[in-house]
Amino acid sequence: MSGETGIVLVERVSKSFDGFRALDEVSLAVRPGERVVICGPSGSGKSTLIRCINRLERHDSGRIVVDGVELGKDPRAIRAVRREVGMVFQQFNLFPHLTVLENLTLAPRRARGLPAAEARATAMHYLERVHIPEQAGKYPRQLSGGQQQRVAIARALCMKPKVMLFDEPTSALDPEMIKEVLDVMVELAMEGMTMLVVTHEMGFAQRVADRVVFMDQGQVEETAAPAQFFAEPASERARLFLGRVLGH
Repeated sequence: MSGETGIVLVERVSKSFDGFRALDEVSLAVRPGERVVICGPSGSGKSTLIRCINRLERHDSGRIVVDGVELGKDPRAIRAVRREVGMVFQQFNLFPHLTVLENLTLAPRRARGLPAAEARATAMHYLERVHIPEQAGKYPRQLSGGQQQRVAIARALCMKPKVMLFDEPTSALDPEMIKEVLDVMVELAMEGMTMLVVTHEMGFAQRVADRVVFMDQGQVEETAAPAQFFAEPASERARLFLGRVLGH
């Protein structure tokens, strides 16, 4: 796909749940290597948008294209997109009956057909990258929340995705564990990973985002560079939101 349209293209996408319009003709284009932070009040459609991009939710209208593949009814297209898009959730979604290493090697072996030895080497590489290789033989219940979320990030990276989606990755963590997860995300960002991050961690947005997208009531209210967004938000809704999350 050309850089003109981006690696992720969302065109006038709408989505409703039982009459509630969660997304209202949302459009967004993300360039390869771009780090986009999506923020806004609860219920603004942020998580729904992220979930539509890898088809965990099916959009009602509009177009979503990821790396040249349009998400429609064709299950092959959905599988193709999911192979290239990593997802990290609020909850860690690790398999409790599998060790950390087994959690990381499962998808590469089944979805990409990697031999066991190669899958294991890949898993250990990404555990090193998130700074917990010593946890490989443990089960999720033996880890802290921050460690589990870093395992979840490593698991997504094991598929060597072109795009990483993060849906409030620190919201389920105790405050002292948030930094260790954000530090790993900052490292990914600095290495050039294409990232769409739904978060209320405005320090992270200021530090690494190329662009901040502010959503409210199912719509993109404004899009701006971080310096501009935090210094002079264009909308009253954004000013109120920043006043709440930043405490001024």
